[in-house]
Amino acid sequence: MAAAAMLTLAACNQKKEMENNPFFSSWDTPYEIPDFGRIKTTHYMPAFEEGMARQKAEIDSIVNNPDEPTFENTVLAYEYSGQLLREVSSVFFNLSECENSDVMDAIAEEVTPKLSAHEDDIALNAKLFARIKAVYDQRQSLGLNAEQMRLLEEQYKGFVRAGANVPEDQQARFRQLNEEIASLTLRFAQNVLKATNAYSKQLPDGSKVTLDMPTWEPFMQTCPDRKLREEVWHAFTDRCKDGEYDNTKIINELVNKRLERANILGFPTHADWVLDDCLAKTPANVYKCLQDIWTPALKVATQERDIYQKMLEKDESGAKLQPWDWRYYAEKYRAEKYAIDDAEVRPYFSLDSVREGAFMVANRLYGLTFKERTDLPTYDTEARCFEVLQGDSTVGILYMDFHPRASKRSGAWMTEFRGQHRDRDGRNVMPIIQVVCNFTKPTADRPSLLNFDESETLFHEFGHALHGLLSHCTYPSLAGTNVPRDFVELPSQVMENWCRHPQVMKMYAHHYQTGAPVPDELIQKIAAAQTYGQGFMTVELLAASLLDMDYYTLRQPADIDPLQFEAEAMQKIGLIPEIISRYRSPYFQHIFTTGYDAGYYSYTWTAILDADAFEAFAESGDLFNPDLALKFRHLLESGNTVDPMELYRQFRGKDPSPKALLRRKGML
Repeated sequence: MAAAAMLTLAACNQKKEMENNPFFSSWDTPYEIPDFGRIKTTHYMPAFEEGMARQKAEIDSIVNNPDEPTFENTVLAYEYSGQLLREVSSVFFNLSECENSDVMDAIAEEVTPKLSAHEDDIALNAKLFARIKAVYDQRQSLGLNAEQMRLLEEQYKGFVRAGANVPEDQQARFRQLNEEIASLTLRFAQNVLKATNAYSKQLPDGSKVTLDMPTWEPFMQTCPDRKLREEVWHAFTDRCKDGEYDNTKIINELVNKRLERANILGFPTHADWVLDDCLAKTPANVYKCLQDIWTPALKVATQERDIYQKMLEKDESGAKLQPWDWRYYAEKYRAEKYAIDDAEVRPYFSLDSVREGAFMVANRLYGLTFKERTDLPTYDTEARCFEVLQGDSTVGILYMDFHPRASKRSGAWMTEFRGQHRDRDGRNVMPIIQVVCNFTKPTADRPSLLNFDESETLFHEFGHALHGLLSHCTYPSLAGTNVPRDFVELPSQVMENWCRHPQVMKMYAHHYQTGAPVPDELIQKIAAAQTYGQGFMTVELLAASLLDMDYYTLRQPADIDPLQFEAEAMQKIGLIPEIISRYRSPYFQHIFTTGYDAGYYSYTWTAILDADAFEAFAESGDLFNPDLALKFRHLLESGNTVDPMELYRQFRGKDPSPKALLRRKGML
């Protein structure tokens, strides 16, 4: 075949592929939801490649513009660049978390270093940064409104933090570090998922226990066989410390590479670099926040330990309490002390009842209603789709995906297939939000029944969803949950307060068989139990937070043995041996893969905010106080268009106090 004919055939094939790839045209679906049914794994790489190529052309157009840099031709042009790349990335990476496969893993491994290099090409584009800096330097004379000014300032800061000022002779190494870090985080996450799925223990009663929390934790709470508890405990806590899915070497590389990158950026530690863009600002502030809670929490945890030790001795004389005993005796003591156990609670907290309770709270606070839509595209038969309405107007689309699958990572999270913003023509683009959990599946004769912790988890992730759904911003990078990491948990954690409040429980918790509301006696038991176990829960969370900070405040390269490093970190803070960090290092995904590196403290930081915020409603005498709800809605709507602490002060009228959190935990 002649060369010209071959080129023509190749061009025709490429055109046909472009026409068949659903990412290369607008979604012809209601609300422009991704057309999940048409997307094949073969579509991702061409869409990624085309998305990167288009954004590169858009960047080239900005830097080669002969006109002087302006807010419109530079800042806005950059803000709206990369639309296709954002679309394919949001679909692919969200589905890789809940619809994973070997093929998806292979695509991720191929595209991750390419995306890292693409991002570096933009961040280190000297001409682009020069134009943004030129606009930034004259920002006070441009007549920008508050949101435009915030966008400009955040964009400029983002380029500096991403390496725009890295000296030319260090840029090659900086790029290499970014690419290697991206690949390492991907491998870490894949190892955890595979190690979790690899274990299954057949039990004498014919059931089996896995390492998914909905089966693992109830087993640890109820199994009377101490040796079996120990075996399953080690299966869970020894994941990825050696063998086929070993993550220890990855941790060593990640910590050292992140330190080196921070040094290139001019920061003494990775934590200093991360926190420079957070409310906490410095590692010293984080350590102080954590240590202020640590001392009273450890005291309570030690008291809990002594109680369980005595219970163990009654069962097995001379035995010493071990971590695999804690949940068993904690649950046993809870049943004795409060005459309450999960078996009594779960019938009143069916998944549907709890979900409807979350919807009810959103309706009472913000006037939202939720209409299930079975006619809209979805990515899995288990994912339920809701149209979110304000009166007759659609606010957004909410997907809720509740049950474990082998293709789904453990845990619970909120993300988005599309964030709210206004496009270049000023048209509002509504959000498409996803909430993913791992609750026990329904059976043939009963629905999915939640324990109370799981009920709070649903409310928590739904709070994140509200942050995305109620966003009312202009620019994509400032909208919704695009706020500092130590503020993003406020909208989620504050929702847990409504979940656990006796008045609200009475409104949504109904027996799945009889429909009877949860009895007052049980509500009182649940309420009384709220401070029970807080020593353990707080200490394991703080231990993980302090471990995170210790990794990322290292100032010199080190050959890290994560297991030894972790043991020394726990010994340093005086953690009692009967409790371990909430996550052992080899499977601590928050700090090694999902963006909470030097940021796990934020759960405690924002717990102070959420306890203080909810206390405002409680003090008003109306849990759905319309004036306070309106103020809090403004906080949710504003995204990162205003300094978050200023938003909080506008809502509360003062700075937050940690006393509300300590009161809630029964530690004052």
